[in-house]
Amino acid sequence: MPAAAPDIRVRRIYETPSPDDGVRVLVDRLWPRGLAKTDARIDEWPKALTPSTELRRWYHGPDGEYGEFCRRYEDELAEPAAAEALDRLRALAAEGTVTLLTAAKDPSVSHTSVLLRALNASGA
Repeated sequence: MPAAAPDIRVRRIYETPSPDDGVRVLVDRLWPRGLAKTDARIDEWPKALTPSTELRRWYHGPDGEYGEFCRRYEDELAEPAAAEALDRLRALAAEGTVTLLTAAKDPSVSHTSVLLRALNASGA
């Protein structure tokens, strides 16, 4: 019998935490502006999974393009520290719900969509 698909969700960090969020994982390198750490209710903050400072600056600069950003970020996710952090999140997701939290205004065109694809890819 195949294993159930992991329950990995993406939410904006500014949304009120929900009891069904499961493990709440901040996937941004920088702490979200205007949010008190006590209000965020973060369980994990694996900075190895976040885009590098250089990649973030390039993407938000004049030459940044989403397709190329995705390719470069996928390369970063293949690096050992990021791969280890991905494996940890996959293990958490195998045990229950994991909610990826980001301050991005539109998570569908941010690093979170790339990260979600990587987590759902056959790492098992």
